[in-house]
Amino acid sequence: QLQLVESGGGLVHPGGSLRLSCKASGFNLHSYAIGWFRQAPGKEREGVSCLSMSGGWTYYLDSVKGRFTISRERAENTVYLQMNSLKPEDTAVYYCAALYASDVNNTTVQAMCRIALGDYWGQGTQVTVSS
Repeated sequence: QLQLVESGGGLVHPGGSLRLSCKASGFNLHSYAIGWFRQAPGKEREGVSCLSMSGGWTYYLDSVKGRFTISRERAENTVYLQMNSLKPEDTAVYYCAALYASDVNNTTVQAMCRIALGDYWGQGTQVTVSS
């Protein structure tokens, strides 16, 4: 069974940190771009950060640059999103997604995040930033 499973969400105070994990099972992420997306109530889903598992290309939403870091652990078939200096406006359900491409490059990564592309999606994990 091919699936992505997110974990690590929760409730945190403004200024706090969380680390989200996205583990793939049933397929190898090597030929994929992986992305983190979020959707707040009443808003459209937006791409937060995306990267290529093989080449290291990355994309960050402007509002999270300098606060969030995406990383990969190939041996574990897992992608992480380290979120620091969290703000109430970061509150949303966070999803990870995987997009297959025979040649994952910067264009692939940019498009994945800007258009919310994905072949596989996780079930989502809630992140709430509140005092």
